[in-house]
Amino acid sequence: MDKRVLIVDDDKKLRDLLTEYLSESGFHVSVLPDGTDILKSIQRKQPDIIILDIMMPKKDGLEVLKEIRQDVDIPVIMLTARGDDADRIVGLELGADDYLPKPFNPRELLARMRAVLRRSDAPGAGQKAGKADLVLCAGGLCLDKARRSVEVNGRETALSSTEYELLRVLMEHPNRVLSRDELMNMARGRDFMAFDRSIDVHISKLRAKLAPFPAYKTCIKTVWGTGYMFVETP
Repeated sequence: MDKRVLIVDDDKKLRDLLTEYLSESGFHVSVLPDGTDILKSIQRKQPDIIILDIMMPKKDGLEVLKEIRQDVDIPVIMLTARGDDADRIVGLELGADDYLPKPFNPRELLARMRAVLRRSDAPGAGQKAGKADLVLCAGGLCLDKARRSVEVNGRETALSSTEYELLRVLMEHPNRVLSRDELMNMARGRDFMAFDRSIDVHISKLRAKLAPFPAYKTCIKTVWGTGYMFVETP
């Protein structure tokens, strides 16, 4: 696969196991025992994806994720030994791309990594698509599929890969109610196990990022008992 992964976990046995397994699967693996100086490590190692444990000494994974998201938009998969849904929800709110509870099968982690990387690497509509097909606009909101970027009133707004995909699907089907299953299947395909609450968390995060722009504060409507709908802004 020729991709670089950074594993941040205080469990040496797990780091060694994942290093061996992921290296055999074609990844270039770097490891850290904690999240100290995470941004310097990212700059030095240039990972394509990060595997981040929540429970670590010095600085927990949620703090580390928050620091990462303030600076870069690298895909992050969270690991945790806790069974509490609160960790998963907070991680998603902070911009995690996926979540895997411990103990886990390394094959499942590999499958999730590949799925996240496919989504982050996928071109918006292929090389032969025209400019009109690659850019979705509603008023001053423009989503560029080729660059995988979103601009509101000419100002680029940073979205996680999942937030971007959800907004893309909603904008591609304006004024149409999409159920949670439809929305997640169109955004992430069969690679993602859809949980209603996680979809709601991503939508909430997406709305919060559009909230500073009054015209788009309510462009994503909740249709109670059904799902969500993107309402085109004049």
